[in-house]
Amino acid sequence: MPLRNRATAAATAALAAAAVAAPLLLAGPATAAPSPAQQGNKLSRTLVKGATAKDAFRHLKVFQAIADRNDGTRVAGSAGHDMSVAYIEALMKAAGYKVERQAFDYVYTETIAEKLQVVSPSPREVPIKLMTYTASGPEGGITAPLAALPAGNATGCEADDYASDTFTGKIALVKRGTCSFAQKQAAAADAGAVGAVIYNNTDGALNGTIGDPGAGRIPTGGVSMADGEALAAEAAQGGVEVTLDIRELREDRTTYNLTAETRGGSADRTVMLGAHLDSVSEGPGINDNGSGSAGLVEVAMELAKSKAKPANKVRFAWWSAEEFGLLGSEAYVAGLSEEQRAQIKLYLNFDMIASPNAGYFVYDGDDSDGVGAGAGPEGSAQLERGITDFLDSKSIPHEGTDFTGRSDYGPFIEIGIPSGGTFTGAEGIKTPEQAAKFGGEAGVAYDPCYHQACDDIDNVDMKAFDVNVDVIADAVGRYAHDISTLSEPVESVPTDGDAGSGGGLHDGHGRVTE
Repeated sequence: MPLRNRATAAATAALAAAAVAAPLLLAGPATAAPSPAQQGNKLSRTLVKGATAKDAFRHLKVFQAIADRNDGTRVAGSAGHDMSVAYIEALMKAAGYKVERQAFDYVYTETIAEKLQVVSPSPREVPIKLMTYTASGPEGGITAPLAALPAGNATGCEADDYASDTFTGKIALVKRGTCSFAQKQAAAADAGAVGAVIYNNTDGALNGTIGDPGAGRIPTGGVSMADGEALAAEAAQGGVEVTLDIRELREDRTTYNLTAETRGGSADRTVMLGAHLDSVSEGPGINDNGSGSAGLVEVAMELAKSKAKPANKVRFAWWSAEEFGLLGSEAYVAGLSEEQRAQIKLYLNFDMIASPNAGYFVYDGDDSDGVGAGAGPEGSAQLERGITDFLDSKSIPHEGTDFTGRSDYGPFIEIGIPSGGTFTGAEGIKTPEQAAKFGGEAGVAYDPCYHQACDDIDNVDMKAFDVNVDVIADAVGRYAHDISTLSEPVESVPTDGDAGSGGGLHDGHGRVTE
């Protein structure tokens, strides 16, 4: 090539290189990739904007329609529950999630009769609640004298508490406290009693359980403290004869948990959120817990719609047989290998998030309120703070609520997984201070239809529902990309919170064991 042509070619190449470089120079330095926290905040905003109570309410309508077609219930092991599982399963598969059912067997129970009638000397009916897993009596009940424990230190827990021959062929009247109901009814049976009535040691009805299907010895029920004390005083004045009719249907059934997880994201950083899908046999369970279930469904669908690619695996769970003692979540946790347990970095639980007389309760991860159970596993305080910070940003007042063991966070806490979530209250009574803070009516239960047939589509507070759907959306968005906050120190901030709706040791949703 001639020298002049070589010079021209070189110049042309230089100009071309300059032309390519010019846009880069004009663009300035390369923009840094967004951090996990930034990605999480962006996804959070997207999900909070997209997921609404109005949209989630559509799922509640479906749950109600399912219950209407199935004797008014969606109880575990029933066609109503199976149809609820199938509905969510279809939605999650269509959204692109990896969906799995987990079948497990359990003992189904249903009340046939729970009646206590004073025959003499003052005939009347005394409200009584059958204790789950009790032995059943004959149809029509057992008529026998009532025998109360002697006044003093007797607790009904030991054989020595029962005077020789005093309880043979009689119905024992025993006060709650010190030991389990199973132990009390067994001791009464050993003393010759043919039935047991256990009365509360605090205000309100006593909704209890023997705790084990094989532990029931004699028909056993619970009554209020006021009714128990009245019966004890009457027995002390002379003979009292009662008819105790306690009968329970019990049968083996199979039911299903359902999980749906993102196909991407690191399995070693699994973020898990759950709600129980089953109702009690008495009703459709729209607030308890169609509300939490529907909230998860709606947020999961918004996450799929966003086309986000979370860095962490996000897993949604709908538990069964929670109402029989957290059986679904217990079965799930029991089936995890050590490696799978280690992969779950947090669990958030949403049970009853639309109570009609709602309180805004956040599980007290650090036990800053000093009520009931202690703090959750390390990281639980940070989960609590994540929720309270979000509520504060929306000017939503809130209180702590104790980890009473009444919902499906229990099995996760037991194996050391950081846990948290929200709750709007069950049978507990709203205080005047809470009514001033949250709105609603003081002196009335957070959910007056708790575990009743009236827990239907009209038993929902849409404002509370919307707030809590947003809480779910915010948590999914942030933790899908960033769990570093679980190890950041947080300041402990006490509130006026308590158990939210009663305390005591529970087998699951509201049934005390002692």
